[in-house]
Amino acid sequence: MTKVKICGITNLKDAEMAVEAGADLLGFIFYEPSPRYVSPEEVKKIVSSFGFPVSDSDNLTLENLNSKPLFVGVFVNSPLAEVEQILDFCNLNAAQFHGEESPEFLVHFKGRSYKALRPKSREEVETAIENYQLSIINDQSPNLPACLLDAYHPTLYGGTGHVTDWSMAANIARQYSIMLAGSLTPDNVAEAIDAVCPWGVDVSSGVEKEKGKKDHKKIREFIKTAKRVG
Repeated sequence: MTKVKICGITNLKDAEMAVEAGADLLGFIFYEPSPRYVSPEEVKKIVSSFGFPVSDSDNLTLENLNSKPLFVGVFVNSPLAEVEQILDFCNLNAAQFHGEESPEFLVHFKGRSYKALRPKSREEVETAIENYQLSIINDQSPNLPACLLDAYHPTLYGGTGHVTDWSMAANIARQYSIMLAGSLTPDNVAEAIDAVCPWGVDVSSGVEKEKGKKDHKKIREFIKTAKRVG
């Protein structure tokens, strides 16, 4: 069944709705220029309200984790020490990296991280995935994707308003467990899953009523559709 990540969570009500609707992962953005930025202090309150013991990387392989969401911090070129501090402080499961982080950078997180890629071509993404996978392949949790594929943009680190090249993504999904992002909505997620067959799908603006605030009806529709199709 296709995994669903609801990203850009900024408040407890939206987090509770996403979990109730069946989200497998919740994403919190720690990139201050983003309109969906949320402070570590607020994320700590949100995560702790669920009462899940999630910070230990070993918990990523527990069978009962399938009934609980993973909490993911989203970072863009943050220093290593800062990422480690936030993961620990907020009691997060994993980190998603959207900047120019190197494969060596991800090694520090011992299977608790994955890279978001915005490739211009199939060749570019294949090379990138191989490089990152070689660094983490012995540690990576099966409960995380090999990478996230987002739409290409020369300057933006996500939220581009562009749809990812599904044909290219489908070719990659045959080899790797990818999470598909890029302007997904309740209206197009079924088509996207049929076309790509991804490990999971990631949505943020596509289930919002305004930037940083989720539309709970759209969250339900998105997750229901993704789970039905996938």
